[in-house]
Amino acid sequence: MKHNCPICKKPTDSESNPDFPFCSERCRILDLGNWASEKYVISEPVIDEDAPEDSSPADPNDRRN
Repeated sequence: MKHNCPICKKPTDSESNPDFPFCSERCRILDLGNWASEKYVISEPVIDEDAPEDSSPADPNDRRN
């Protein structure tokens, strides 16, 4: 899989680069530092706190219904 490094935009390849999706260990460490310094944030919660806790679909084999 060919891709551009998310840090420096240099082309990189998953088949030949052990640091993929980064082009080098340097870019991989820079990315880790960005997460550690909270430069990156997840904009929305992963879990919807307003949703009911048991939102799994009903089991058709469940005979309690």
